[in-house]
Amino acid sequence: MWFRRVDIGEIEKAKRAMPHYFEVLSGKEKPNFFYVKQVKVDFSKDDPLEELWNIHEEGMEKLRENDLSESPEKSLLDLKALIADRILEKCELCEIKCHVNRKESIGYCRVKDTLIASDFLHIGEEPELIPSYTIFFSGCNFRCVFCQNWDISQYRVGLRYSPEDMATKIAVAYAEGAKNVNFVGGEPTPNLPFILETLRYVKVPIPVVWNSNMYMSEIAMRLLDGIVDVYLADFKWGNNEDAIKYSKAPRYWEVVTRNFLLAKKHYKAEFLIRHLVMPNHLECCTKPILKWISENLGKEVRVNVMFQYRPEYRADRYPEIARRLNYEEMQRAAELAAEFELKNAMIG
Repeated sequence: MWFRRVDIGEIEKAKRAMPHYFEVLSGKEKPNFFYVKQVKVDFSKDDPLEELWNIHEEGMEKLRENDLSESPEKSLLDLKALIADRILEKCELCEIKCHVNRKESIGYCRVKDTLIASDFLHIGEEPELIPSYTIFFSGCNFRCVFCQNWDISQYRVGLRYSPEDMATKIAVAYAEGAKNVNFVGGEPTPNLPFILETLRYVKVPIPVVWNSNMYMSEIAMRLLDGIVDVYLADFKWGNNEDAIKYSKAPRYWEVVTRNFLLAKKHYKAEFLIRHLVMPNHLECCTKPILKWISENLGKEVRVNVMFQYRPEYRADRYPEIARRLNYEEMQRAAELAAEFELKNAMIG
């Protein structure tokens, strides 16, 4: 009973959980970054970073108050792109905070300049997202031993595009029927400056999907406020020990739950949370994750409890995860989603 069915029932669940997203699809609303483009701010590219952040906060207040202008000379989106570019000089976009000057060297994430590993209209995502124009960046701030995209997450591969060219590709995808632009990887966070710069040139009203491990720094979260329409967010681990062992992610629980709570306050942002159920990790991970979501983000939030795990990359070195899920584990995951009353969950 818990296996996924792509049917009208799932779309109705998504509509209840993600009304803003569907309003954008219908043309009744604009994507969030369109509004950010209409916030007038005054700054100089040579202003100190602290002053730029102060202006950013004033701009965010204007956004929340719907104080918008038609085609301002300098917009809040322009300012966000400038701040993100400055941060690259001592990078702390993700919680690793390696402080590498990524204009000169490769960071912990294995990213210097942005490389696009692939981009295409994806029909394998959740039904409410497809077709989704997915842009796969190379590089990642995690080291997941079971990564299914290890060939792009752990290596520098792909093509370089200018932000203007990337914006053109997004416009073409939109014309071809893409419901959204889906920034993924690897991990999009190290590429936030490139993404913000790209969105400055995007003219089509396409919703932004942030497909992420949610290990961003608080600074990155401030820049994402007003940009993201849907956080397509991985919630991998229910404790820090597993996060270190399998993903090399320190303080995972504290960082990711903090970011979910911050995202909950972001301008018109909504969630589609993915939890990949892992073998032998139902009680230590699936249970606390679904419980936390229910208690902190609400029972109406859209959650995808996924049974697609397969042992890839280096998973064979860890016997406890070197297999697929069994029937009992799938059944237990379905029971947990029901126990925590996640009304709009997709199971399977």
